[in-house]
Amino acid sequence: MSQHHTQYGDLPLYIGGEAYPSASEAWIEVTNPADQSLLARVPRATPAEVELAVRRAHDAYLLWREVPAPERARVMFNYQHLLKAHHDELATLLAQETGKNLADARGDVWRGIEVVEQACGIASQTMGETMGNVARRVDGHSWVQPLGVCVGITPFNFPAMIPLWMFPLAVACGNGFVLKPSEQDPLTPMRLAELFTEAGAPAGILSVVHGGAEQVDALLAHPDVKAVSFVGSARVGAHVYRTATDHLKRAQCFVGAKNHMVIMPDANKAQVLSNLVGAGVGAAGQRCMAISVAVFVGSARDWIPDLAAEFARVKPGVWHDPEAAYGPLISPEAKVRVEGLIEAGMAEGAQCLLDGRFCDVPGYPVGNWVGPTLFRGVTPEMRIYKEEIFGPVLACLEVGSLDEALALINANPYGNGTSLFTGCGAAARKFRHEVAVGQVGINVPIPVPLPFFSFTGWRGSFYGDLHAYGKQAVRFYTETKTVTERWFDEDIPSGPNMTIQLR
Repeated sequence: MSQHHTQYGDLPLYIGGEAYPSASEAWIEVTNPADQSLLARVPRATPAEVELAVRRAHDAYLLWREVPAPERARVMFNYQHLLKAHHDELATLLAQETGKNLADARGDVWRGIEVVEQACGIASQTMGETMGNVARRVDGHSWVQPLGVCVGITPFNFPAMIPLWMFPLAVACGNGFVLKPSEQDPLTPMRLAELFTEAGAPAGILSVVHGGAEQVDALLAHPDVKAVSFVGSARVGAHVYRTATDHLKRAQCFVGAKNHMVIMPDANKAQVLSNLVGAGVGAAGQRCMAISVAVFVGSARDWIPDLAAEFARVKPGVWHDPEAAYGPLISPEAKVRVEGLIEAGMAEGAQCLLDGRFCDVPGYPVGNWVGPTLFRGVTPEMRIYKEEIFGPVLACLEVGSLDEALALINANPYGNGTSLFTGCGAAARKFRHEVAVGQVGINVPIPVPLPFFSFTGWRGSFYGDLHAYGKQAVRFYTETKTVTERWFDEDIPSGPNMTIQLR
């Protein structure tokens, strides 16, 4: 296919600090999810190109690791400035390839910028520790040093934020990095890489390769790759984690989720309804922290009809429509899957208060549209409860007490995020203490932490030990060297040296 058939042409790889045309004969089409038009094509990188990307990252790392931390930080200061200057450009590009509305796309970029800002303080975050006289005339101290080449494998739903979770901190720590972004929306990550070079990052320290399972497996097996960061589905994440660890590499894999919001009868009703709508269908539900289960405690169940009315007011649309609450699903396959789960919910006996399967957006008849969908009477045995839907579908369950709600959440295999809406401090304390979920919101629907904390999914939502961004990411991307040293008194020169001779 010629470049003339696409809006952005055939994308190159990004190796050695510049665009690198691929020799591949296998290409993946990138489509606009609102109208199926071709935006671009990306190459499936050849084995030689994957090898070159890693080698360039490794060669750059050998020099970069010797650069003082304050100098590395200055690159990050430059980078965050450039990201802010190009914020709207990046958001527009992101909106086109993901289908997100412009406000959501801007949020995607901004949350990534916040992590880069955190990387600006890398000098203080990589300081070691020292103690004099750990034994008589013996001192001990630790150094924090980079690992080598790190790899990031990122999903389609946050093409700015999630790559920016990874490579800025890894590079600030002194590592080289190879990014394999989602082949469904690669335009934004490529632009991020270009701006990184413009900010002063050394050539080769960040490479971008495109492709699928073959390219991922090549990176996971490469002997120069020391650590792997992944965000995506539980199925793929399990493969990445097993393969990386089988090759004795560090791995952190952020995978599936089934996030619950618990609504107590004493909560602020208006806040509950407003926040449930945004958390349930925002970004078409394509967030790993989206609320897909609402658990109404006691008399709070009386609010479900009002929630249905609020859901009915929400309309999807194209990214540049200021009235659009959210955009299309990422692909026709995703639309088919979500609609299949809606049908399954009905077949299994859930009451569908709002059915989004027959959603039309004027002027865009072939977009991947699914309207807001709301179920009540859902039970834990139903597919719409057990499976991660990744669409604008909210399942409502009703329980008699906070203890029942906690038991429900803790019995679920996932532990990514959860929230409680209440006016009672005691209930809030009990919830945050007893819930077996890594990220907890109290009157906050989507508790994604700011980057001076870490993104801390638990249980079936995470494979690994150290989490993304914050202090844990710095530990993940570095190694600690402990030095014990002693100097003998007899080595001290005796008497003054009255000459200029070194002795």
